[in-house]
Amino acid sequence: MARWEPGARERLVLAAIDLFTEQGYDATTVAQIAERAGVTKSTFFRHFPDKRELLVAGQDALSRLLSDGIADAPPGVGPLEAVAAGLERASSSMGPTNHETGPRIRAAVAASTELQERDALKSVGLAAAMTSALLARGTPDPAAHLAAELGVLAFKRGYAAWLEAADGGDGTPARYTLAALDDLRAATRLLG
Repeated sequence: MARWEPGARERLVLAAIDLFTEQGYDATTVAQIAERAGVTKSTFFRHFPDKRELLVAGQDALSRLLSDGIADAPPGVGPLEAVAAGLERASSSMGPTNHETGPRIRAAVAASTELQERDALKSVGLAAAMTSALLARGTPDPAAHLAAELGVLAFKRGYAAWLEAADGGDGTPARYTLAALDDLRAATRLLG
């Protein structure tokens, strides 16, 4: 195994996705993931505390992109416009690798209760990051929480639509997440 070969983190994630797809999450061991990635188990544990963290490896970066986009939205825009700026920034950072691995990650999550629980925690973390960014902009508490939750739902729906798009995703999921946010905004009007 190449001890100091660059890109170990990315190789670990891709190896895990492949193994989870091939043999299931529960049947896959850390040793198998490390071997497939061409690294040692100790290298695995330098990057991840356990195997379930592999599928949420980009959560911190995603939260940061959402928060930064909200923070950088023009002054005076409403909470949902600020969320749209966050969605656009985060979604624009995704590309072909995300589009390629997305369906396999979704399949692995769907097949594992443990990963479904971790995915739910990821959503909570994304909502918390957006809520904090909105509160920092001066958005009142209930509106900040509601806008953030709509942002998480729009991100999930837009990302899913991007993965399923007939045009192969056409670049990034940005237009899909923004369209999903517009759909949700329209749906809130039906609530009364």
